[in-house]
Amino acid sequence: MNTTEKTVRGRIHSWDLSTGVDGPGTRFVLFLSGCPLRCRYCANPDTWHMRDGRPATVDEVMAEIEKYRAFLTTAGGGVTLTGGEALLQPAFTAEVFRRCKELGLHTALDTSGFLGARATDELLADTDLVLLDIKSFDVRTYRKLTGGDLAPTLTFATRLDQLGVPVWIRYVLVPGWTDNPAAVDGLGAFLAGLGNVDRVDVLPFHKLGAAKYDALGIPFPLRDTPVPDTALVDRVRGQFRGRGLAAH
Repeated sequence: MNTTEKTVRGRIHSWDLSTGVDGPGTRFVLFLSGCPLRCRYCANPDTWHMRDGRPATVDEVMAEIEKYRAFLTTAGGGVTLTGGEALLQPAFTAEVFRRCKELGLHTALDTSGFLGARATDELLADTDLVLLDIKSFDVRTYRKLTGGDLAPTLTFATRLDQLGVPVWIRYVLVPGWTDNPAAVDGLGAFLAGLGNVDRVDVLPFHKLGAAKYDALGIPFPLRDTPVPDTALVDRVRGQFRGRGLAAH
């Protein structure tokens, strides 16, 4: 074990085991602290600030992951880094993934792509799958919804295609925000032009994180926004399928 491995540290919020929602199989999901965006529908406002996370070394994280190594492998799963935003801590993320690959574990990076430029080619070489959250394909809506710019995410998506890194797209469907037919079709056309998009997950907006906002004493911006009905979800999935994409 070299000195770098011993000294790389990050700040983490928590970890959990999940099946079917954070990549293939059963996953060890590590939530990193800190995020540059402020999505109005965010379900985890408790991960926004790095200062609220606890410090951890890569060795500590790997010791936890190794406890589940055999189970994860048998279950066809692996390790997913999410947040917050894992690319806010690129060196830590890269080292965890490098160590996971040494153990033969499948790796998945859950990211908005907003900080995609921080992901080195070496990090992406150790990434088996990217779960790319594209919040909106309309530039103005993206800004209002997240506080950030859309362009870095699209640039990152194109780079992943050029590198041949498999991608699952995540698209949160929020009535009045991300259901515009033209914007959905524009995103579908963009994704259809890439060769590495294995699936598109249309995720209905929910309010399960509202209690966290209350506990933190901050307003939940979309508290009065309705959740999408089945017809709307089916329509949007149908639009992606119409572009030849595997939408779920």
